[in-house]
Amino acid sequence: MKKINSICIIDDDPITVFGIQKMLSLVTDCKVISKFVNGKDAIDGITAMVQNKTQLPQVIFLDINMPIMDGWQFLEEFIKLPITQAIRVNIVTSSIDDLDRKNWELYKSQTHHLITFNNKPIKRDEIEQITKVV
Repeated sequence: MKKINSICIIDDDPITVFGIQKMLSLVTDCKVISKFVNGKDAIDGITAMVQNKTQLPQVIFLDINMPIMDGWQFLEEFIKLPITQAIRVNIVTSSIDDLDRKNWELYKSQTHHLITFNNKPIKRDEIEQITKVV
């Protein structure tokens, strides 16, 4: 079982969060799983981790459509943070809009972080693949 120190789930849907956590427990041993219901809370939390020099998540599961600050707005702020290590950001969305795939390609090209894209519901084999990259 793959060991990961920290994972972050950013999603306003409690069923999706529960499902990701459940599948993570089957494929990885993770010490800390942080959860945020919108991008604003998440960027504030991760910014505090950077400022306090505490451990950053190795993997982030990111929903696109959320209240207050959506996933794209989160990514816009996230890629500006002074983080030297590459973090795996996995977009998990129910969107079928081509614009979302174009946005994914755009953000992917603007950062050293590994940004991937999966549609909901995310499957166990996708979770296994995502956590192997770390």
